[in-house]
This record gives sequence, structure tokens and C-alpha cells, in this order.
Amino acid sequence: MNKPESLRAHLLATVADFKHDPDRLLIFIDNGKVRCTAAHTLSFEYSFDLQIILTEFAGHPDSVFLPILAWLSVNQSELLENLDKVKNGIQFEADILDKDKVDLSITLALTEKVVVGKDDQGKTTVKHPNEPQYVVGYLDPNWKPGAQGNTSEWRVPDGE
Repeated sequence: MNKPESLRAHLLATVADFKHDPDRLLIFIDNGKVRCTAAHTLSFEYSFDLQIILTEFAGHPDSVFLPILAWLSVNQSELLENLDKVKNGIQFEADILDKDKVDLSITLALTEKVVVGKDDQGKTTVKHPNEPQYVVGYLDPNWKPGAQGNTSEWRVPDGE
């Protein structure tokens, strides 16, 4: 699976709180499933809940959710577009530690396709194709924190 590490790298690069203390960003995979129809190939799909835990987070929640939404727009856009998946595809819980810090848990319902085939020599190939890409005009790749006190910078992630 490639999406968990892709999102982790994106958050480490875009959320200022983790640039100096990346150990406070934890990622787990829960409820994993493999779906395979065994049609003409052994291609399959991973389906899992990706749990992101931010420990002792002192930033504004916007500084985390905005980069996550940008990553999702490239890597799992149906969580933003499909009304059935929007209802439960992105969930969160927070434990308030004090007036400045929280432990924040975010759960994303993700899938990842795996295409199994054969190359010209007849050897088995395994590929993780990118998600279909849509142009998202409202995301500014050069966004910087504004007067609201956000402490992160982010860019729209490349399809990974």
C-alpha cells in the first residue's frame, strides 16, 4: 500500500507542527480488506480505514484538515465528491489536554487499486495506478497562512 506513506509525507511537509517533531504524527491501518473478483487477472483493491493520530497538537485544526482535503482531492477524491462516501469517509475525535493542546484522531476510509498483469516476457507485474485526476481550481498551491493564525504551509500534492 502506498497511500498511508504518501499522506504521512504530505503532512510532514505541510504541517508546521510536525516539521520539528515528526514522532507526534502516528498512522495506523484499521479494518483492512482485500477485494478481488478473480475475473481475468488477480488484480485487487485494498480497502482500509487510515487512522491519523496527532499527539499534543497545538495548532489550529484547519492547519491539518486543509492539507488532508488537498491530498484527498488528488488521492481519494470520491471522499469529497460522492454523497454516500462524504457522510462517513472523514471522521475525527479530539481529546482536549489543556487550553492549547489536543490529541486529535482522524479516520479516512481509503481504497487503493492494485493491477496485476503480465509484461512482454510473460512475467507477473504489479502496479498501483494513480487515481483519476480532476482540476481543482479553488486550491491555491502557494497558499500561506493568513491572519487567522494558521501555522502551516501546504501545496497541492502530486498524484502519488
